[in-house]
Amino acid sequence: MIKILNDSSWNIDIDKQIQTLFRQLSPNKKQTSLKELLFNQNNPLIFACYQENNKIVGIASMCMYKVISGHKGWIEDVVVDIGYRGKGIGKQLISKLIDEGVKAGLSEIYLFTEDEKKAAIHLYAMLGFKQKNSRLYNLKII
Repeated sequence: MIKILNDSSWNIDIDKQIQTLFRQLSPNKKQTSLKELLFNQNNPLIFACYQENNKIVGIASMCMYKVISGHKGWIEDVVVDIGYRGKGIGKQLISKLIDEGVKAGLSEIYLFTEDEKKAAIHLYAMLGFKQKNSRLYNLKII
């Protein structure tokens, strides 16, 4: 069952589950708490996949923003618990984000993944994402 997370669904248990799940994706990255995200002006769209006993086994988020070149979305932090991979959960999560992007009238949705994440690359291609002929740069502030 895929559900959208918002400020009314937040509790400390969900926050801890998200932190534990995110460590599977990026064990060395500093995390922002779910509470800080949901109660912020940022308004991210966060979907979670729940299994038995309300266990969260997958998450995906998207921020939407407007710039001169259009109304866009950026998908981040897609992770499915290692014990639940290969069951279509990632596809469901990304599909929900795409559906919400269509409803919001986005002109484009972006995402980034590392070269070694072959399953993710296959999933994104299957859902219609194309690799852009560009370079991604970042500046680490913290």
